[in-house]
Amino acid sequence: MSDAPSDWPETIRIVEAARFTPSAPLKRRLEADAAVRARIAKQLGLVAVDRLQADLALSGWFDGLRIEGDWSADIVQTCGLSAEDFPVSLSGTFDVRAVPPSSPHASQDAEPEIEIDLEADDPPDVLESDVVDLGGYVVEHLALEIDPFPRKPGAEFQPPKETGELSPFAVLKALKTGGSDGEGQA
Repeated sequence: MSDAPSDWPETIRIVEAARFTPSAPLKRRLEADAAVRARIAKQLGLVAVDRLQADLALSGWFDGLRIEGDWSADIVQTCGLSAEDFPVSLSGTFDVRAVPPSSPHASQDAEPEIEIDLEADDPPDVLESDVVDLGGYVVEHLALEIDPFPRKPGAEFQPPKETGELSPFAVLKALKTGGSDGEGQA
């Protein structure tokens, strides 16, 4: 899990990984209040986060847990072309598995060999303790969906009008023709 901010009240965002079994799922709904949304907007470089909520289902997975989530958000970004703020609605789903560090399902390699299989499931996250920060997963997946080069709908790039010859010598030529005819100058 990333170091993304997750400032929901601890009673709804932190859970103990050991309390889940495969047959006893737990449902949680997270809704960020104004103060939390302001901190998330600042951390993610957004103008504002107007709404952020998630519905999560937690269940046991081997000696860890599985978190399935549906989230949605309304954010405000600044257009990279016009510098105008504009609203964006985002939503997504995620399915994460997390295990304690002592789990046989945790990656034990200090420097694992990188093999990319686009069809395979992601490896499980290795928890740092016995608790899981649910809000962190929601904010992490929000951050992944934000367009790093936002463009307001309808904004188009207008290249500057060409004013003449594009050459490093154009300025020298203008100086030569701009003064007198160049004769008699020292």
